[in-house]
Amino acid sequence: MKRLIHNIFVVSILLSGTTCWAQTNNSASVITGAERMEVYLPMLKGRTVAVFANQTSMVKSTHLVDTLLKRGVKIKKIFGPEHGFRGQADAGEHVSNAVDKKTGIPVVSLYGDHKKPTADDLSDVDVLIFDIQDVGVRFYTFISSLQYFMEAALENHKPLLILDRPNPNGFYIDGPVLSPAFASFVGMQPVPIVYGMTIGEYALMLTGENRLSELANKINAYNITTEPSVDTPFHIQVIKCKNYDHNTRYVLPVNPSPNLKEMQSIYWYPTTCLFEGTVLSEGRGTDKPFQVFGHPTLPKKLYSFTPKPNEGAKSSKCFNQTCYGWNLSGSEAEVLKKVNKKIQLSYLIEAYKLFPGKDSFFLKNNFFNKLAGNDVLMKQIKDGLSEEEIRKSWESGLKRFKYIRNKYLLYTDFED
Repeated sequence: MKRLIHNIFVVSILLSGTTCWAQTNNSASVITGAERMEVYLPMLKGRTVAVFANQTSMVKSTHLVDTLLKRGVKIKKIFGPEHGFRGQADAGEHVSNAVDKKTGIPVVSLYGDHKKPTADDLSDVDVLIFDIQDVGVRFYTFISSLQYFMEAALENHKPLLILDRPNPNGFYIDGPVLSPAFASFVGMQPVPIVYGMTIGEYALMLTGENRLSELANKINAYNITTEPSVDTPFHIQVIKCKNYDHNTRYVLPVNPSPNLKEMQSIYWYPTTCLFEGTVLSEGRGTDKPFQVFGHPTLPKKLYSFTPKPNEGAKSSKCFNQTCYGWNLSGSEAEVLKKVNKKIQLSYLIEAYKLFPGKDSFFLKNNFFNKLAGNDVLMKQIKDGLSEEEIRKSWESGLKRFKYIRNKYLLYTDFED
């Protein structure tokens, strides 16, 4: 192991294997990075391992941790993100360190005040693994967790394997690009709300554009090798998916978090999560979170629903109050047609127009600006700009981002 972590730090990608490009809704043929065990198991032999995972970290029907244990891999500890290792905690809920009941392995929570592994956390492991299903939206916090994990790996000279997974919103790019002044855990990088990259591609961009911590950037030497193996010195290595491209409509086999219960919610999430920065309910506490949204003071002729506490939404806005608003649910095909590869700003604009107390529409803590990635969108809504005018203001930022993004794509793009 020592020879792997001295002197040479390489970001490498597994490109071997014939690719048969998937067609729309052909997710059954996709082979995730985690499933390509013949590639990365030899790199783990005889080494102690720490795994950053949650309930989505599956190898077919078995969890990655259980799969690796059955193959004799020495897993020393597990790291868990927002919602916890088993994915049952509410958004923003404190998750404590614990011991996984099934395996007896210590679980270290990387959320709240402890988002980044310390040197002590990593002192007893040789290799790190990151395997979490993302949804391709900037304010979904798993890409922030990925960044901190990468920084810790580099700063502590620990090799990191990133097991890539498809992006269910990876077939388009849209939204305002985040301004660095508004960086937070719900958006750390100058990328649009929908950025059209897999976890692996995003990781390559962080390293290639020197977007990590100052120390991690100094340690990292960006170099792509097309023939990695157990004998290749590496620091960060991405294990690609097979049979995937950015036109693939990938249906997630496991819910990525408690309030993304259906693919329809995942498709609407880039649009309706912006309501988290307002006083409106975004549907938490219903069976259609992020597909329904509204408020008690909106016109009663609109769709009505009553959010109530449930598993995954123990507390939220407007609980036990009848809300009036919109129901965007439908079949997957219907929702994809409505989304139309765009953040649908018309709902936000209309909700603001209909809301009786304009001064109290946005939360006073300016959380909306963190989600938007700037303080411009809020002002544009208040000033009555049209959706077309707002979208026009995004164009130059999106053009610059697309140029950068294109350098780090591992899969055929939707624009090719």
